Amino acid sequence: MSTRPAHPFRPFLAWQHHLSGERRLSSKTLEAYGRDVRQFMAWLGASSDDDQGIEKLKRLKPVDLRGFLASRRTEDVGSRSLMRSLAGIRSYLRYLEKEGLADASALSLIRGPKLGRLLPKPVSPSMAKRLVDPLEREGDTREPWILARDAAVMTLLYGCGLRISEALGLSVEDAPTAERDTIRVLGKGGKTRIVPVIVPAIAAIATYRAQCPYELKPKGPLFLGARGGKLSPRIIQLTMARLRGGLGLPDSATPHALRHSFATHLLSRGGDLRAIQELLGHASLSTTQIYTEVDGAMLLKAFEAAHPRA
Repeated sequence: MSTRPAHPFRPFLAWQHHLSGERRLSSKTLEAYGRDVRQFMAWLGASSDDDQGIEKLKRLKPVDLRGFLASRRTEDVGSRSLMRSLAGIRSYLRYLEKEGLADASALSLIRGPKLGRLLPKPVSPSMAKRLVDPLEREGDTREPWILARDAAVMTLLYGCGLRISEALGLSVEDAPTAERDTIRVLGKGGKTRIVPVIVPAIAAIATYRAQCPYELKPKGPLFLGARGGKLSPRIIQLTMARLRGGLGLPDSATPHALRHSFATHLLSRGGDLRAIQELLGHASLSTTQIYTEVDGAMLLKAFEAAHPRA
């Protein structure tokens, strides 16, 4: 069944209807794509939907697309925004090509801008401690066992450098105890590693287990949601957002930033980079260097402390 709106056929509106109806894009993505296409058409000197604009798109050349991206770059538009602009224009042109109204071949010669590797910024040691402190959750109206659960998860992220998927992937029988202060973690690519667990994390997990109203089966997940199922990462992300607002932290303070903080704070206290690599489960040492925001001064200090001729 066609989702095309009633005639007269207006390509821009039909494309947007196609994106929302058949592609089911979010309203924010739809709005961004529409804005990007209108900006591109305005740069071409035409409307997004009139006959003149369609005629210009029929004669579109790679140099037109490159010129538009270059003009946006001069306005200090970042690479990620340019990539999104190109994605919106590509979607519109391909839709028009399917309708027999334009030629999208110019796209094949356009390469998107290179994206720098973006990583969450680590938070300060004092702020990291506040993020995992149960007292910071005072006044929260959720049930005490849920607050204890969230504190335990966050303590694992910062205290052991776990990915959120690794923490929530722990089973009850994997949980650290007073008698066992290490955990076996299943990381990316199915690789396992042994990670030591600090005393505060063991205590936080014990507090959560004592308060959890559901049966924690040995083979089942350690962390449960409010209805007794496996805890979703989204819940921890929302918890972090709530704390972020209360503590006045930037949006970059995500659950994953606690893992970065773990690595960066270890290194700043003299931790060995290779050991940190093993704790994080990185295949490459270069990844760990980026992850911990290693700077030249820190590397030189490590070199002078370790090299026999330094």
